[in-house]
Amino acid sequence: MDSPLVSSIFRTLFHHRALLLRRSSPLLARPHPPRPNANVVGRRALVASSPPGGGHQPKKAKRKKQEEEKVVVAWQPRSIHMYQDVSQEFDRYPMVTAADLVGRRERPRRVKMWARDFIDDSLYNPNYGYFSKQAVIFTPGEPFDFPSLTDDLDFTRVLGQRYTEFEDALDAKEGVNDVRQLWHTPTELFKPHYGYAIARYLVTNYKLSLYPYHDLVIYEMGAGNGTLMTNILDYIRDTDPDVYERTRYKIIEISPQLADLQRKAICSPPTSLSSPDSHLLKVEIINKSIFSWDTYIPSPCFFLALEVFDNFAHDILRYDYRTSQPLQGMVLIDTHGDFHEFYTPHLDPLASRFLKVRQHAHPPSATTSSALKSLLFDKDPLWPFHHPNSPLSPLARSLHTSLPFSTNLSKPEFIPTKLLTFFDVLREYFPAHRLITSDFSRLPDAVEGWNAPVVQTRYKRETVPVGTIYVHQGYFDILFPTDWALTESLYRALTGKLTRVMAHGEFLKRWCVLEEVTVRSGESPLVGWYQNANFMSSV
Repeated sequence: MDSPLVSSIFRTLFHHRALLLRRSSPLLARPHPPRPNANVVGRRALVASSPPGGGHQPKKAKRKKQEEEKVVVAWQPRSIHMYQDVSQEFDRYPMVTAADLVGRRERPRRVKMWARDFIDDSLYNPNYGYFSKQAVIFTPGEPFDFPSLTDDLDFTRVLGQRYTEFEDALDAKEGVNDVRQLWHTPTELFKPHYGYAIARYLVTNYKLSLYPYHDLVIYEMGAGNGTLMTNILDYIRDTDPDVYERTRYKIIEISPQLADLQRKAICSPPTSLSSPDSHLLKVEIINKSIFSWDTYIPSPCFFLALEVFDNFAHDILRYDYRTSQPLQGMVLIDTHGDFHEFYTPHLDPLASRFLKVRQHAHPPSATTSSALKSLLFDKDPLWPFHHPNSPLSPLARSLHTSLPFSTNLSKPEFIPTKLLTFFDVLREYFPAHRLITSDFSRLPDAVEGWNAPVVQTRYKRETVPVGTIYVHQGYFDILFPTDWALTESLYRALTGKLTRVMAHGEFLKRWCVLEEVTVRSGESPLVGWYQNANFMSSV
């Protein structure tokens, strides 16, 4: 039975029947308050030829072929206890994309869409999306004086106090908001030192290969409050005036609200162009999505994408145990606003291309035995990539489908199709770029599936994760872990550039001044926190 807290959340958020919610401990990815040493940071049957919950297949090849010809779409019930046939609605409702919904002021009903479009719409719709209307980025105020703190626990205690003071101030200014979505980033927690570390990396690599023949041009995607931009420009201005004279900083920001915050962060007051503290003449804020980018940039530049991959929309695949054929997930939103999952064997062009690129860019490990390679790739031509949640051999899959009450589809696999599109943009429009990116490699309390996201909301200052991605649009953060081996392979295949991946702490050890971020016990929260994150950079 759900707790009173969970029931209260859905009474607040929904005017229709609520989705099933599972309670668990607050997430560590974006916590409140943070924990010490934390790893900081869901009728047709399953396929038309099978009964609900069953996997038995006909023995005669002719009958099997006839039934396979009937397969148009697969439907996944939310629960065996909540079986509702909405196949007729699926045939009638129009197919829409996140782009089609940009102008809508209300959440859509009586439509169907791919899973990635639902995620994109939930997070970025300008009228009800999570980042457009609900998300608030925590800022601790004055930077922490790390040498004055006793140990990491003392830092966590002070940070918790700052969190409470920050939200109390928001309540006094805006009124109490039980569903305020508040989260933080390493840029804010460890300012200005985190930004200074990035700046040292940029200046060093700029001088090694581009200075004095080119300007230092920096693009940042998703700049939040503008803190990283300010810290980087402050460092360059104060330590290397010659480089600062040749520096240009461009922000690509999809959210109009965050773009306004970034303009305010450039200088205060904004009219003081002659002030030495002003960066107005250096900064350009471009309020558009990177996926709408259409300007060719031939000159060398550095491209910052810090903690943005986790909110890139993913598609969902499940695999037929009989044939190994992938089926792509979509969601139907009915007239009441409830969600129903469907799976179709007809992949859209983006998902199909992702599988082909992945197969080429991320082949079996060199340590994999030749027999296993043959089993996975030669004898199973329809299986585009080894899926960890499925039995490897055809015999094992056959045994699985013959078991009573077994499903004939694998667990969900979340594939980063938007990431593929992002790399396409870099290749096509920024051919001379150098990428610096950082994000989570793993996340706790994820929904079921491979590479599955964490879906969470905040209610009365407590973080609550849920067990499905199909939730009330705009009130839930949907963040994915990054498979860095796969990401590196895709990036190299699409751009032709070499890369280096290293742990979050290792990168910061190289580029920050440790004495400035070390507490009296000898610990460094800047290095010790975010152990579940990595950096990747072009070389």
